[in-house]
Amino acid sequence: MTPSNESELTQTVLQSLEGTRDARFLQLMQSLITHLHAFIREVDLKPDEWMQGIEFLTATGQTCTDKRQEFILLSDTLGASMMVVILDQLRAAAGKRGRAEASEATQATELSEATQATELSEATHATVQGPFYWEGAPDLPLGADVAQGARGEPTFYSGRVTDTHGQPLQGALLDIWSGDGEGVYDMQLEGAAMQARGRVRTDHEGRYWFWSIRPSFYPIPVDGPVGRMLEAMGRHPNRPGHIHMMVSAPGHVPVTTHLFVAGSPYIESDAVFGVRPRLVVDFESHPPGRAPDGRPLETPYWSAHYDFRLEPRHA
Repeated sequence: MTPSNESELTQTVLQSLEGTRDARFLQLMQSLITHLHAFIREVDLKPDEWMQGIEFLTATGQTCTDKRQEFILLSDTLGASMMVVILDQLRAAAGKRGRAEASEATQATELSEATQATELSEATHATVQGPFYWEGAPDLPLGADVAQGARGEPTFYSGRVTDTHGQPLQGALLDIWSGDGEGVYDMQLEGAAMQARGRVRTDHEGRYWFWSIRPSFYPIPVDGPVGRMLEAMGRHPNRPGHIHMMVSAPGHVPVTTHLFVAGSPYIESDAVFGVRPRLVVDFESHPPGRAPDGRPLETPYWSAHYDFRLEPRHA
């Protein structure tokens, strides 16, 4: 029977979930329906606005390809991706398996404790993955040029990977990618091969070093529905210069993160809300000469140093 008012409708839809077997799926759908209906009531959504929303989501899906994920871009620009990243890292720091079984009071306590744990352990902060990750980057030796021909100013990256107690992690994997010196990713170029991507492993002392380019700020794609949404919001589409890294080691919680160029434009207003203070790194300029790894350079270059800390995986 059709409900007689909007409150009864919400309850009727929620009751339709009674046959749901998966407890977590049930929790997600109950919350989604409750908040979705509340949003519609709060803004007094009109039929034409509802249709505009449907058309926007349809266009978002149609814009996705094997090399472009417009839904991730949408999630990023609304801060949803970063919210998921932060909560996930807080759970990992506290050694929790999830929040689904906890009460609201317990959840709040756990996240508060997790925040303190993250600060004390100094595990490297995570941030958004972004839409330009490409699986299958080549495995390269330490000291290799990850740029692989990408245009830009040469930059020497180095540091260590340790656990949160400072113990070096031998063989830790760094999966690296970035745009070129003008902020363009290989995936954005028709038929382009992989560039500015590669994977290296740390030595027995947990050290890593490689060459790439100094990343530039750049706009996220604005030729799709997300770009039109940002324009309607009066927001710019730019991200500060950064290089992406996924860092992992057996027995430890992996981290997906960026190293941001200190002083880069838009460092205070990242379009995807991904900047975290501990990830902002000084890039030091150098004149032509012998680089830290002994390589002679006839042009100026940059260097950046960063030590990653991984949280041990809790049983």
